[in-house]
Amino acid sequence: MASPSLKRILIKVSGEALAGDGSFGIESQFLDEVAGQLVDLSQNGYEVAIVVGGGNIFRGMSVAAGGADRVVGDHMGMLATVINCLALGDAIRRLGGNSRVFSNLVMPDVADHFTAREARKTLEEGGIAICSGGTGNPFFTTDTAAALKAVELECDALFKGTKVDGVYDADPEKHPDAKRFDTISYDEVISRDLKVMDMAAFALARDNKLPIFVYALDVAGGVQAIIEGKALSTRVG
Repeated sequence: MASPSLKRILIKVSGEALAGDGSFGIESQFLDEVAGQLVDLSQNGYEVAIVVGGGNIFRGMSVAAGGADRVVGDHMGMLATVINCLALGDAIRRLGGNSRVFSNLVMPDVADHFTAREARKTLEEGGIAICSGGTGNPFFTTDTAAALKAVELECDALFKGTKVDGVYDADPEKHPDAKRFDTISYDEVISRDLKVMDMAAFALARDNKLPIFVYALDVAGGVQAIIEGKALSTRVG
């Protein structure tokens, strides 16, 4: 169960969440659903940052597995996150919210270069900080970028949206008897190799005492329902 005392939060969603029922691209219905949740949270007094993956457009690791250069592939994946974040920022504005897109890749004509100082200022002024470009470095996933941004922005918690309503000891889609955890320690997640986020992200969260809430993206009421304890999630840490 999360806590109503949480004030500043970072949400990590996969790029596939914006593709909806499709396997590629951005579906406007699902884009607007994510944007609407963020606007509602902001208007209800929460300070909200978000990191979005790029898997609906490009997966650098998949290309690298086929023999391509991993560094080039990861840079292409970072650019995919910028596309998603620009679309999300526009959707937020259309729904009456205030957002600012930051990028860890320097591209001043497209997005503001990320600094913790400017992103915190955006949050303090009631804007939604949209963080694109991953960490700005290859060999790191957007999960790690989410944990890093949450620490840099001094967030109270990181919310990781997935296809299931928490952390299980096995894939619940393949193992119907899989056990769901209400809470679990960072070390147990790492020792069990539970693949909800990558291990670098969990280690970063553990070292900075950042709680992670794993929840289902399609949960009724969204992240606010998790914060208020009205929906299932797993607290890591």
